[in-house]
Amino acid sequence: MWKKVLWSDETKMELFGQNAKRYVWRKTNTAHHSEHTIPTVKYGGGSIMLWGCFSSAGPGKLVRVEGKMDGAKYRAILEENLLESAKDLRLGRRFTFQQDNDPKHKARKWLADNNINVLQWPSQSPDLNPIENLWRELKIRVMARRPSNLKDLELIAKDEWAKMPVETFKKLVCNYRKRLIAVIANKGFSIDY
Repeated sequence: MWKKVLWSDETKMELFGQNAKRYVWRKTNTAHHSEHTIPTVKYGGGSIMLWGCFSSAGPGKLVRVEGKMDGAKYRAILEENLLESAKDLRLGRRFTFQQDNDPKHKARKWLADNNINVLQWPSQSPDLNPIENLWRELKIRVMARRPSNLKDLELIAKDEWAKMPVETFKKLVCNYRKRLIAVIANKGFSIDY
């Protein structure tokens, strides 16, 4: 069943990575060498929002969300990317679409008009969505390439998304049952997955 699911979500990607402390091992008196520093600009350099989808067959579309996400913008993203992604991934017309229960996901009519089966999804449940693992991997890959501006950030993110091994996507979907069992065993609380 899970092989016919098209998983989706959005993520925020910051130009200079997460606003968290980073630690490096270094020799004495080398603290300010370029390999031991992270470039910064006032206000962090900015960020972009991305919407993406995938199945066990590999990555679907990854697109930049311009401006603030709302119902109209979400429907436009689905219109331009959902069916094409399902086709590219050879899911057929009887695939199931996963989306979280974010209030801005106002596309019920569009999904019904296009005969798309939608997976029922509990609110506030990122542990259930395997795309969260992909977002983490994508951010690591993108930061390793050190984008210098927001356009580079977008282009590198799309390039790295497309280059992720199909085996990564397949493994996440094949292990999905284990993820569900772990969430149930933990009574719905956060899991380490």
